[in-house]
Order: sequence, then C-alpha cells, then structure tokens
Amino acid sequence: MGGDLLAALSLLTRLPVRRHAAPRPRGIWAYPVVGLLVGGVSGLAFALARSAGVPPVAASLWAVAASMLLTGALHEDGLADTADGLGGGRDRAQKLAIMRDSRIGSFGALALVISVMLRSSALAEIDAATPGSAGAAAALTVAATLGRAAMIVPLATLPAAREDGMAAAISAPPAIALVGGFAVACCASLIFAELRAAVSALCAVALTALAMTAVARRSIGGHTGDVLGATEQASECVVLSVLAALAAG
Repeated sequence: MGGDLLAALSLLTRLPVRRHAAPRPRGIWAYPVVGLLVGGVSGLAFALARSAGVPPVAASLWAVAASMLLTGALHEDGLADTADGLGGGRDRAQKLAIMRDSRIGSFGALALVISVMLRSSALAEIDAATPGSAGAAAALTVAATLGRAAMIVPLATLPAAREDGMAAAISAPPAIALVGGFAVACCASLIFAELRAAVSALCAVALTALAMTAVARRSIGGHTGDVLGATEQASECVVLSVLAALAAG
C-alpha cells in the first residue's frame, strides 16, 4: 500500500518522491488519497488568507494557486490540451496530435480561464454562506478528492488511446483498486460534508465522469493522460458548483 501511495504522489504532485515506484494500475486506489492531501493544502491556504483579511474571491484564487503549485498544474495542463484537441481536431489522429502539442490554443486558454473562475467564485460563495472558513476548506477537500476519484472511471471503462504515455501504463486497473478508490472518495465526502451535500456531490461527479468518458470514447476512442486531467478538472468545477448552490440555498 505504501508503494502505491508513493507512486500516486510521484505521479500527481510535485513532492520529491520521483525515485519511487512507477505508476501502476493497482495503485489508482491512492489517487483520491492524494486528492485529500491537495484539498487539505488548498483549504489551509484559503483559511490562512481569510484569517489575514484577504477578501473571499482573492482567498479563493490563492487556494487554487496552492493546488496548482502542489500538483505542477498537471490537471490544468490536461484540461487545456483536451479542450484544444477535441475543439480543434477534425478526426481522431488530428485530435491526438493536437493534444500532444505543448502549445496552448484558444480552446485550451478559455477552458483554463473558465475552470479557475468557476472554482474561485464557487468557493467565495460557499465562504459567504458558511461561518468562518471551515466550509470552504471542507468543500475544497471534497472536490479535490472526488476529482481524483473521477479519473478512475475512464481508466476502468476505456482502453488507452495511445500505446505509449502515462495513461497506457495504468490502464485496466484491477477491481480491488477500483473499489478502494471509490471507497476513499465516498468516506471523504461523508466526513467533510453533510449527508445531503455529500450525496449530491457524489452523484454530480459520477455523471461528470461518465459524460467525460463518453466524450473521450466518441472523439478519440479511449483515454489519455490529458483526458484524465480534464475529467479531474471538470469534476472539481461541478462539485464546487453543486456545493455552492446548496450552501446558498
């Protein structure tokens, strides 16, 4: 288990654990655990900013920035590449070629702007509707955990769109890893959110992951690392939006 967690940390964060085991299918159960860490760090950044008198929107942006710093903006990069590829490619081959290109296009830039704005504005709304900064910090933790759990869905249901790359190395995870990953996500949601909010967030992320999987299947016939990153980002945006709507209601 320790090796799986170190491999997940090495893959999904910038923490200095690169020397440890390479990504492996059985280790995907640990991805939501990494989400717990990332969400906790983001929540701490938000709480510190608010305690220093930083306004909610600015504190939300600092929290998002902390997440990007810890992960090296890995998932944001995947979102941008996926948006460029699916938005600009005419066929499967061209979409995959665009997704592999490190340059960012208009679709990718717009996707990043929308992602950051959705997350920060939702956090600010949650903070305004709940006393103190605990509500927003908990929402960040839930969103980050469920976002990493959402990545498991395309991994488990789609083949790799390419024979090389990170996603190909973790394709076809065993059933025990799937159950473990989803169990971590469910437990974290129930711990850090009220029952109604937890159930709503779980349902929302399930629909988002299935939708992203369907889009990837139709567009490129499988998953890539970029698709996984885009799935994570879309799920975070949806979860935070749902939690903000419930908090405001």
